[in-house]
Amino acid sequence: MPNIKSAKKRVKVIEKKTLRNNMIKSAYKTAIKKFEQAIEAGNMEEAKTLFSEATKKIDQACTKGVIVKNTAARKKSSLSKKLNAANA
Repeated sequence: MPNIKSAKKRVKVIEKKTLRNNMIKSAYKTAIKKFEQAIEAGNMEEAKTLFSEATKKIDQACTKGVIVKNTAARKKSSLSKKLNAANA
């Protein structure tokens, strides 16, 4: 444990940021899972709405710095390919 006052503060700040990052990460992963389940079930209308929701969550995670820009682009591209393959 830190002894210096500023180090103690940093520990508290880092804990809060870690919780926030985990919430954001969990939210976008959940959105992706829901989208993939809709694709597997063959429900295209629901999949389209969940696709837009998942891309929104991925963009939010990217904006907040939880994931990198290229990772976000790769994930959105992957979801888009799955949606297009299911429609075809």
